[in-house]
Amino acid sequence: MEKEVLLEIKNLSKHFIVEKNFFGKPLKVLKAVDAVSFKIYKQEAIGLVGESGCGKTTIGKMLANVYAPTSGQILYNGVDLAKLSERQRRAYCSEIQLVFQDPYESLNPRMTIGDIIAEPIIINKLLPKAEIEKRVTYLLNCVGLANHHRNRYPHEFSGGQRQRVGIARALAVQPKLIVCDEPVSALDVSIQAQVLNLLSDLKEEFGLTYLFIAHGLNVVKHISDRVGVMYLGKIQEFADKKELYTNPTHPYTKALLSSTPITDPKLKAKKERIILTGDVPSPINPPQGCSFNTRCYRDKLESCMKVCPELVDVSGKEHFVACHLFEAYSQADAAHSAAIVG
Repeated sequence: MEKEVLLEIKNLSKHFIVEKNFFGKPLKVLKAVDAVSFKIYKQEAIGLVGESGCGKTTIGKMLANVYAPTSGQILYNGVDLAKLSERQRRAYCSEIQLVFQDPYESLNPRMTIGDIIAEPIIINKLLPKAEIEKRVTYLLNCVGLANHHRNRYPHEFSGGQRQRVGIARALAVQPKLIVCDEPVSALDVSIQAQVLNLLSDLKEEFGLTYLFIAHGLNVVKHISDRVGVMYLGKIQEFADKKELYTNPTHPYTKALLSSTPITDPKLKAKKERIILTGDVPSPINPPQGCSFNTRCYRDKLESCMKVCPELVDVSGKEHFVACHLFEAYSQADAAHSAAIVG
């Protein structure tokens, strides 16, 4: 059965003007997201990982209509949201919701929990006044909170409970897609597992689709169906979760996976640790050619320094990689394997 595409972005870019001259001409432009493309199928979870500043949160905010894209397309059920006026885009806001990173800053401290959850229902006129209270009670139960919590204020809750309130608020308008912007990074490790399990359960119960943004591959592993790895505003590798974790191809993906902690001491002793040198280049002045070439630990080709690699399917099974070295190293690995077998 062919999967149904809910949202597709094509060559999506977001550039911020950092400095202008006297006449208003841009002198410095920060390329937060640069020509990114991928699809999100209905009722799947896409993980988006990378270091701070790689552009993953900016993508999420463009999907949720917080930022307008500089160029490219955002096709939601076939409608290009990037071409709509601000008033037209508002009609789709209830279908794409955000769960924010910081549960302490994302809730209004002057409103009760019940009012926070009810507010989007009232603004969007989704239910008559008599039904709103029942809906709030239902949503509180869905995220593991009791009805008596509705009269409390955010400062009376822990970080994990606040994040549950944020999730309930996102569910209030019955969205199809939820952008989870590092929803567990500000929580204790023990609470992270609870929130991840809650998100997984809600995905099944409500038939939700997720774009799950995180720093590390170890977090998205438990919730994502497919994973994209970003670096300096571009996607470097995008594949099915199992394929990405068992057969990482891009050197940056391999470096990220090597940095994930392992509790088994035997496996830890066998694990090869890849340590990247240098700092992430500035998105205001990115390197020519491959954006990763200044930190790549492999022997680079001339094309790595001059030509930006395209994201291509290297397996025929939607395993996309942007790397000039892929073909050269895959041939070398095949020759090495043949020599061993021989």
